[in-house]
Amino acid sequence: MKTNVMKLMLALLFTAFSAGIFAQTNTDPVILTVGGEKVTKSEFLNVYNKNNLKKDVIDKKSLEEYLQLYINFKLKVKEAEALGMDTVSSFITELAGYRKQLAQPYLIDKDVNDKLLKEAYDRMLWDIRASHILIKVGINASPADTLKAYNTILALRKRIVEKGEDFGAVAVEKSDDLSARDQAASGTRPKVAGNKGDLGYFTAMDLIYPFETAAYNTKVGEVSMPVRTEYGYHLVKVIDRRPAMGKVNAAHILVVIPAGSTTADSAKYKAKIMEISDKIKAGATFEDMAKQYSDDKASAAKGGVIPAFGVNRMVPEFIVAISNMKKNDVSAPVQTMYGWHIIKLIDRKPINAFDSVKAELKAKIAKDSRANKSKEAMVEKVKAEYNFKQVPNALTDFYSAIDTVKAVTAPEKPSKKVNGKVPVLDAPKITGDSLYYGKLTDARINQLSKTMFTFGDKSYTQKDFVENLKTKITAKTKESTAILDKAYEQFVAVSAIDYLDSKLESKYPDFKSLMKEYRDGILLFELTDEMVWSKAVKDTTGLKAYYEQNKDNYKWEQRLDATIYTCSNADIAKATRKLVKKGKLSSDEILKAINKDSQLDLKIESGKYTKKENNVIDTIQWVTGLSKDIPSGKSVAFVNVKAVLPVQNKSLSEARGLITADYQTYLEKKWMEALKLKYPYKVNEDVLNSIK
Repeated sequence: MKTNVMKLMLALLFTAFSAGIFAQTNTDPVILTVGGEKVTKSEFLNVYNKNNLKKDVIDKKSLEEYLQLYINFKLKVKEAEALGMDTVSSFITELAGYRKQLAQPYLIDKDVNDKLLKEAYDRMLWDIRASHILIKVGINASPADTLKAYNTILALRKRIVEKGEDFGAVAVEKSDDLSARDQAASGTRPKVAGNKGDLGYFTAMDLIYPFETAAYNTKVGEVSMPVRTEYGYHLVKVIDRRPAMGKVNAAHILVVIPAGSTTADSAKYKAKIMEISDKIKAGATFEDMAKQYSDDKASAAKGGVIPAFGVNRMVPEFIVAISNMKKNDVSAPVQTMYGWHIIKLIDRKPINAFDSVKAELKAKIAKDSRANKSKEAMVEKVKAEYNFKQVPNALTDFYSAIDTVKAVTAPEKPSKKVNGKVPVLDAPKITGDSLYYGKLTDARINQLSKTMFTFGDKSYTQKDFVENLKTKITAKTKESTAILDKAYEQFVAVSAIDYLDSKLESKYPDFKSLMKEYRDGILLFELTDEMVWSKAVKDTTGLKAYYEQNKDNYKWEQRLDATIYTCSNADIAKATRKLVKKGKLSSDEILKAINKDSQLDLKIESGKYTKKENNVIDTIQWVTGLSKDIPSGKSVAFVNVKAVLPVQNKSLSEARGLITADYQTYLEKKWMEALKLKYPYKVNEDVLNSIK
């Protein structure tokens, strides 16, 4: 069955044969010509060495064998091209998908990416506990709204840093993160205590990058300057910084303090956890105490064991307690928002070495907002390398071109309901053209031909920007120019990366070579599948004819047609043999009669066995009838030999897999003979012999 994985493997396996990207010079003689295409000595040696993974010394025999494989590869690709398989839409789409993946490493700044990797790993070695205050402001907010939010958060910082107000109290009063304040009970949901901005412990990659950076760059006890994220502006206060806890396996015993408990109730629950703790100190096992007394019923049944967790998955008090424990330690009672806990540390796995986590960390960074830093750095490099030029007043001219609205007339408010429903208002009446109101016709768009900026030899017009904006205009109303200014910056950045993408083959010979490998590999797979692999499966007539011509190649050795009876002891063997001798019962009936008390008393296997296929069969004499008992420990086996089968040909159905594989080899051979006649090739023996 064809799969993309199979294609990819074959692309990497076969297309190492693909011609490299090397200049042909007088000092680089032609070693091979296939169907008019010349292959130089350096090209051939490049692909030979690429496949010589063991770095074996080149010898004449291996070189000639490899050359024949290379010729076959080139012939197949020639045929695929002649059949137009490289122009089929499915091929083009598939190759484009591979190209997109292969291009990614070339479209980021490697130095910046390496720094991000190292930065993330260095941060992973530390756990941070921090609180925050949030003042919300949208990422696309107007400059006025953004400035208002900034001034608000800055004023809150002054209250804390300069006037000495408590960070938690200010968070409760002013933070737009509702978790800072107590949440009243609602329906079945109980009252939830506010966290006063406390986010607990976290590590690298747990929170959004700008917030993470502020937390790791702020000293313990200090408050950061305002930090902008997609949610708004934050103040970050770092409460604690400690070496990374890593991954923890632990168990706990929980005594819940129910909501609304009185001081007396709380004292009672504390006394209970203390009593459990004393029992453990006196010799009771932690697991037994968890099963008997823990209010966490899910973990209690497992002796208190909870799922493995990282630093960001538990409340701070839990983390602090564990950080001071060693393997198999049991903590003193610890109080959290959930109640009282006794914790047992089962195991702790520290952060692995950089090289062992690098690949996983790299994949996480690629999906994280911090990956934009390497893309931004690459955009600046592309601007410099390809002489980015922006037309003066490009945006001012653009705004005039996309909005010629003279008037906007809102529809009148409906005065009565129709069939009990308020009728839908008509859209506002627009006089003029406007992208904002979705009234920019294709004819008008096609007139937007003015250049806004250039990269190298390519110009980007107002029309290109409009096409990019179509999916970003969010309301049928005037958008802020600040939003469009930002969209323009993003358009320039995307265009820079797209332009670099279009230049990869000319800029990087290794990328061009790799793309050719994938191209030729996919063609090779498709054509070989059509001519050999699938054909051998689908061509039942051809397969049958091949079998008839070669059936003497597929023979059974001498075999026994026999049934093996394996009994749990000698008495069961005796009873079973008695039933078999009568010859009146089927195997199922014998099993039913013998296995009344236990399904393990008797096992029956029937089949046709060759030598060295079954130990019991190899032990007996190959004659018809019942064999002697064959003891093995307490169990006993014996065999009923129905027939000794002579050497004979296998049927097509019995050897279909092997015959199909041989038929594929036959089809491949005949196909290659035809291709060698269709596309003549010539080896320059002098050049071949010059390879040492």
